[in-house]
Amino acid sequence: MSTSNSPIQTDAVIIGAGPVGLFQVFELGLLDLKAEVIDSLPQVGGQCAELYPEKPIYDIPAWPVIGAQELIDKLMEQIKPFNAGFHLGQQVQSFEKRDDGRFTVVTSKGTTFDAGTVIIAAGLGSFMPRKLKAKGLDEVTTDQVQYKVRDRERYRDKNVLILGGGDSALDWTMDLADIAGSIHLIHRRKEYRGAPASAARVRELAAAGKVTEQQGMIMRVVSQDGRLTGVEIMDLERNKAIIPGEEVLVFWGLAPDLGPIADWSLDIEKKQIRVDTEKFETNIPGVFAIGDINTYPGKKKFILSGFHEAALAAFGVQKHIYPDKRQFVQYTTTSPVMHKRLGVAEEKSE
Repeated sequence: MSTSNSPIQTDAVIIGAGPVGLFQVFELGLLDLKAEVIDSLPQVGGQCAELYPEKPIYDIPAWPVIGAQELIDKLMEQIKPFNAGFHLGQQVQSFEKRDDGRFTVVTSKGTTFDAGTVIIAAGLGSFMPRKLKAKGLDEVTTDQVQYKVRDRERYRDKNVLILGGGDSALDWTMDLADIAGSIHLIHRRKEYRGAPASAARVRELAAAGKVTEQQGMIMRVVSQDGRLTGVEIMDLERNKAIIPGEEVLVFWGLAPDLGPIADWSLDIEKKQIRVDTEKFETNIPGVFAIGDINTYPGKKKFILSGFHEAALAAFGVQKHIYPDKRQFVQYTTTSPVMHKRLGVAEEKSE
């Protein structure tokens, strides 16, 4: 670990080790720029690893389907040639732009960086799943209530209650429908917030008897001998009913918190950081923001969009650090320089 007397020198500090932050390492590496990555979670992967490691993703180019954790593993393999430093389980506590134009960044563990630029790829910021708070919850074994699927086999032949109406709730309803003993999907209203195609598929499963749809608010947790046996809901007509179940999955989204980033004098709109669309630079020169944490006209929160932003941000970083250096695009398929940086030069020459 560094101290204030021996900061880590780097071209860029990347705040956030989700898929977009990891791909930023790759794009910087192609331009021969060194990166150090900070994340408050104890492992890389951001939401993909923390909230839905087994969730299938269908919109990554060239991958008809790839698991969220598998995507992270592939990104880690891709950036291996660039030897990025990873500083996990710590949050940026202080941030200062010095008179020489560089940045001093210090984490909660005292790790100090002397960085040419800072790239915020913090997703929704420091986040926690919105928790179930219901009467009787403190009387049951907490492992029956989960906020992500770590092992889908846990739910085989079980009576599962899925709470929520967004993409995660719909996705896992569809995914677990074939292995669970029963699934009750409980949402506070009839309309789902997830993708229309997913909502339509869930209704098909309901029509086939594989899923039961329920609308209402969770009033209390029902238990016997310390084990959860169901939940009581109040439906839209204010009638109460007990829905039996032995496993609960809660997908009520995230409670975003920018943490200390909110105090950096950045231009923030609804907890998102405004950037330009040329370099994805913020209102502070040398500070960039990519992925779900940024906003600009036409912004779409796709991993694919974040990858594009990382590519352009890398050129912005290079221009900021080396303003007089001529920029030109080199292609990884043909450039000997790129092959050398990727560690495939010898392989190509054989």
